[in-house]
Amino acid sequence: MIGYLLKRLALAIPTLLIMLTAIFVLVRLVPGDAASVILGDQATAEALAALRAKLGLDQPVSVQYLTFLGHVLSGDLGQSLSSGRSVIHEVVVVLPSTIELTVIAIAIGLAAGLPLGVAAAIGQNGWLDTLSRIASLVGLSFPAFVSGILMLIVFAIQLGWFPVLGGIGTGFADQMRALVLPALNLGIIMMAYVMRVTRSAMLGVLSEDYIRTARAKGVGPIRLVWRHAFRNSLIPIITVVGLYFGTLIGNSVLTEIIFNRPGLGKLIISALNARDYTLLQGVMIIFAVCVIVVNTLTDLAYGLVDPRVKFS
Repeated sequence: MIGYLLKRLALAIPTLLIMLTAIFVLVRLVPGDAASVILGDQATAEALAALRAKLGLDQPVSVQYLTFLGHVLSGDLGQSLSSGRSVIHEVVVVLPSTIELTVIAIAIGLAAGLPLGVAAAIGQNGWLDTLSRIASLVGLSFPAFVSGILMLIVFAIQLGWFPVLGGIGTGFADQMRALVLPALNLGIIMMAYVMRVTRSAMLGVLSEDYIRTARAKGVGPIRLVWRHAFRNSLIPIITVVGLYFGTLIGNSVLTEIIFNRPGLGKLIISALNARDYTLLQGVMIIFAVCVIVVNTLTDLAYGLVDPRVKFS
């Protein structure tokens, strides 16, 4: 397993380099000039030139790129141009809020999507199967910002069950109430993905010969479904969960903005508004590393749930 992990980490290196290059290019395509934003419109040409030289913006793009790679590989994400604090400090302050939202959304998606997908596969073409397919189609059809706004209008503004602004209150109960709608907004979308994949995977496994043999031998329905069928359906489910993590990060950015929650999403928007290239690069790098780590863990999970997958 150690050898397999090292091999996966080696394969992740070129992926990381490609993502770093894409981040470097995309950040510099953002319109506006960082020096002008920092000093204001009344700044003199000499002051702008001095600040650009200090930030390294007067150097050729190739030199900026090599400097950027050197700092990132050494663990230095630089300092925020707008606040003057280190990018790592800015990220660490808001990262727990994003992790909290993401973990709870994944838990909601799995807790609801797995049993509904299994039940839909068992009762294929029945009323529960029809309802689950309609629900999953609705969940996949609404973008995160649309469903988030609808939830905010109905449950927060009209009914008043939850606070309009996310993250308000200092008590644990207030924080949990503020977390319900954002987590549900992301969890419902994930539930739709998990439900459809679980149903499809279970239908394929339930038609296998060994399932019919186990049923003929008198294996109970609960053990047949969860021990034999569901366990052999986990590979595509794990794949979807791993791939959806990247989508969940993008949706979390929109959700944090809609519900006015602290997190990496609002940090990205503030960096864009301030033309803070360093902060924007740092947050995107954190996102990229998280996606690569999750994909590596997904590959390792294959061998843990299915003995037919060898770590070689």
